[in-house]
Amino acid sequence: MNNLIGKRAPNLQVSDWIQGKPTNIDKERDNVILVEVFQVNCPGCFIYSIPECIRLFNQFANNNFKILGMATAFEDFDKNNLENLKRLVYKGEVIGETQRVLSQYGKLRNENELTYRIPFSVAMDALHRLDTNLSESRVLDFVEAKVADFRSYDEKERQRIIANVKQYLRAKIYTAKTFEQYELKGTPSSILIDRKGIVQDISFGATNSLEVHIEQLLKE
Repeated sequence: MNNLIGKRAPNLQVSDWIQGKPTNIDKERDNVILVEVFQVNCPGCFIYSIPECIRLFNQFANNNFKILGMATAFEDFDKNNLENLKRLVYKGEVIGETQRVLSQYGKLRNENELTYRIPFSVAMDALHRLDTNLSESRVLDFVEAKVADFRSYDEKERQRIIANVKQYLRAKIYTAKTFEQYELKGTPSSILIDRKGIVQDISFGATNSLEVHIEQLLKE
């Protein structure tokens, strides 16, 4: 269970608002908020979660319900960036794996354009560039924070884990602040916040329970 559920939702860490007026959690009191976190290079986000969010946006319009789209990046930093987010929002254009998979399923027009437009506000997560110096202490700190009982493993297994972590950290050029502060596991992720600003649910992947949960929160 995510540690933030039941606690006050921290404000989103935003580098740019691409669509909609700049806002944040503390400015949307009295509204039920759904923060939909996605990556530009994430086919599942555009096949499942964003179309579902558009449906919810239309269903609950004018009902004190707000959707905030948050584009993040925890991998593929050459694709999950501000430039490609602007192409997506302004022109409906997709790239990379998103383009390849959606084209394969016949869900694009003109080879790289979505068949729908995102109607809700969209922001870019604040990215912090990481130090590329992989000191032994940094690697070990990361390992021990992520791998329970790391020192109980035999030497061969410890070295295998360390090698994998070094490979991961070399590729991790940035850390995404909203993604990290909400302890998300991947994309798409949905963050549901009640009228008082309390986190009620954080889910990873496609979910069929959002509609019911939103309805319950709107009645409170």
